[in-house]
Amino acid sequence: MIVEVQININGSKAAIWATITDIENASKIISGIENIEILEKPAHGLNGLKWRETRMLFGKPATADKWITDASENEFYKTRAESDGFIFLSTMSITDSKHGFTLTSVHDSQPQTLVTKLMSIPMSLFFKGVAKKALMQDLNDIKSAVEQQ
Repeated sequence: MIVEVQININGSKAAIWATITDIENASKIISGIENIEILEKPAHGLNGLKWRETRMLFGKPATADKWITDASENEFYKTRAESDGFIFLSTMSITDSKHGFTLTSVHDSQPQTLVTKLMSIPMSLFFKGVAKKALMQDLNDIKSAVEQQ
């Protein structure tokens, strides 16, 4: 299941990049994140940065270990997480737009077992809407943080 959302932000590309890559302080910027614990920091750049992220999902805390698999400064970064028989791949990217920049968030949930593949069929309709709403809130929070700088 792939979910994509985007938002226009009036700010510099550098300010947007600084905000979306401040993983350590993401819980102060993004209202949907309850807690961040940095697990591994690379010597240089973002590739290999690993953290434990806790969000509230359906009234319960949900925690996943995420790590950056690829990044290009001021352009994009990609993350991976694995949990409960799924692989979750995400990309955050910044592109030029008429009114500043567009921040795009793409999430791909890939079931890996027979059980998760069967579960994902009926649940994808419901969860896609929930995921889209949550991701859009994340982008609105990022937009607010950047535009208030």
